[in-house]
Amino acid sequence: MAHVSDLIAEDIDAYLEAHQHKSLLRFLTCGSVDDGKSTLIGRLLYDSKMIFEDQLAALEADSKKVGTQGGEIDFALLVDGLAAEREQGITIDVAYRFFSTDKRKFIVADTPGHEQYTRNMVTGASTADAAVILIDARKGVLTQSRRHSYLVSLLGIRHVVLAINKMDLVDWSQEVFDTILADYRAFAAQIGITEFTAIPMSALRGDNITAVSEAAPWYKGPALLPHLEDLPVEDQLRARPFRMPVQWVNRPNLDFRGFSGFISSGTVKPGDKVKSIPSGRESRVARIVTLDGDLDIAVAGQSVTLTLEDEIDASRGDVLAASSDPPQVADQFESTIVWMDDEPMLPGRPYVLKLGTRLVSASVAEPKYKVNVNTLEHLAAKRLELNEIGVCNLSLDAPIAFDPYVENHDLGGFILIDRISNRTVGAGMLHFALRRSQNVHWQALDVDKAARARAKGQTARVVWLTGLSGSGKSTIANLVEKRLMAAGRHTYLLDGDNVRHGLNRDLGFTDADRVENIRRVAEVAKLMVDAGLIVLVSFISPFRAERRMARDLMGADEFVEVYVDTPLAEAERRDVKGLYKKARTGELKNFTGIDSPYEAPEHPEIHIDTTAMSAEDAAELIAARLMEGLD
Repeated sequence: MAHVSDLIAEDIDAYLEAHQHKSLLRFLTCGSVDDGKSTLIGRLLYDSKMIFEDQLAALEADSKKVGTQGGEIDFALLVDGLAAEREQGITIDVAYRFFSTDKRKFIVADTPGHEQYTRNMVTGASTADAAVILIDARKGVLTQSRRHSYLVSLLGIRHVVLAINKMDLVDWSQEVFDTILADYRAFAAQIGITEFTAIPMSALRGDNITAVSEAAPWYKGPALLPHLEDLPVEDQLRARPFRMPVQWVNRPNLDFRGFSGFISSGTVKPGDKVKSIPSGRESRVARIVTLDGDLDIAVAGQSVTLTLEDEIDASRGDVLAASSDPPQVADQFESTIVWMDDEPMLPGRPYVLKLGTRLVSASVAEPKYKVNVNTLEHLAAKRLELNEIGVCNLSLDAPIAFDPYVENHDLGGFILIDRISNRTVGAGMLHFALRRSQNVHWQALDVDKAARARAKGQTARVVWLTGLSGSGKSTIANLVEKRLMAAGRHTYLLDGDNVRHGLNRDLGFTDADRVENIRRVAEVAKLMVDAGLIVLVSFISPFRAERRMARDLMGADEFVEVYVDTPLAEAERRDVKGLYKKARTGELKNFTGIDSPYEAPEHPEIHIDTTAMSAEDAAELIAARLMEGLD
């Protein structure tokens, strides 16, 4: 819905032309519970005439039924749309609203104040150019005020407004305002917010929202909306080096090949020299193509298609950048991560990292520390739980083009995605490339995996046996190896218990240690496959994500997953080592199947039902299946 303007009636074409070329500001409201965030947005929508008559009638009716203002209009109800939000009087989800004035268009995110929904606040802040941090004048700077201010600083939001709300409830006391301002300024300096604008207001009454109010004659600053209208945004992005992540290679016919994407920073003109990152190939821009025709110049914030003078190799996920100032390329980083999932972050577990238009596999190292956002203290941590923030090293399976987040949000900000469920589990900011990522390179070798396998007269494989403790994995793996050796094959058996006597003797049985256990074994198995061997791996390996990671390390058709399927009751009945008995009595913690989960394979290459097949028959079946494809 567009701002109501006299031009609509007088000259609709002129109005549409002016509206199309207005700048856009994205901002969020944040702060503690009941500081008035939803009310403020409702007031902005109301005062900018962004409410239809039927919406206003519904608002008036809802205000009488579920409002908190004694029958008067409750502006918060314009934004708090969930039933749970109206029942509890709090914001849970992020609500986005559009409105406009004669000078600018706005998208505002109303973010939740409760600590439980911090991840939702981060979502709303991730695309914001400005933040309005609300504080209840009666309560002053609270824990959640500090938490959200820290996140605003962390996410690099450039423009901050400190909205000291509900001043009408403290009789517009300048003393109260000055005390809160001094308290906040001291905290802001600690987290790097050096500039902000403080505005006393009453969102409910409309004071200092769209116009300066006479209620506070001592205040000489701007009202909120005029201040937001004048904030500089796009000029800062245009002044930076040109960056355009490629979203699509546009090839409608043999005569046209263009690279389509959203310009995240800088400007570009025909004739400019650009470089494709990470390949490093250079060319010049031939045309800037849009649906409305070619452009003489394109700037940050526009989506365009660039054609180049040369046929260079670039695809989705690559970045076209100014040749004179390209982004960096690396595969290991230090980063800050905000964990957003109910399941904790496990060091070493593979996740999918999305940065710009690029998707790569990533693993996160054990946090260097996590941050207590209330005290800013750095705390030791083994993993990150929901809503926790930590500084961690990242390792990727391929180099990516990036800028530090403080320089470019689009090429420095990323999300982490669970490989199995496709949930977004974390968001982060890249600080810098680790030095070792620049110093360590692949050494070219003349003898490769195929040559080593040919010398042994076989095709290298990993045969990964997974199942509960007591399922018979080790017994079956041992029998399979004997059969393969008898057939003249070159093999090696990696057994879970044996490996823990050496390579993995430092690991326990927590979920994080189990992830690292499998990561190390998968890397060893990869090296053995590279040596041309048939590698039998017998590990419980309880998590699908790590088995998927091991599969992805290998080449096509090199990974054979064998599910040794034994019901828990049967595995417990066997209990050769007495482990289930100890787990049941509490002597053995984190035991798979008892107090630690086992995620059964969904599509194994070979499924062995040990209740219907002996170990010898299972080994014969596996060996026969393998022999079919080993020659």
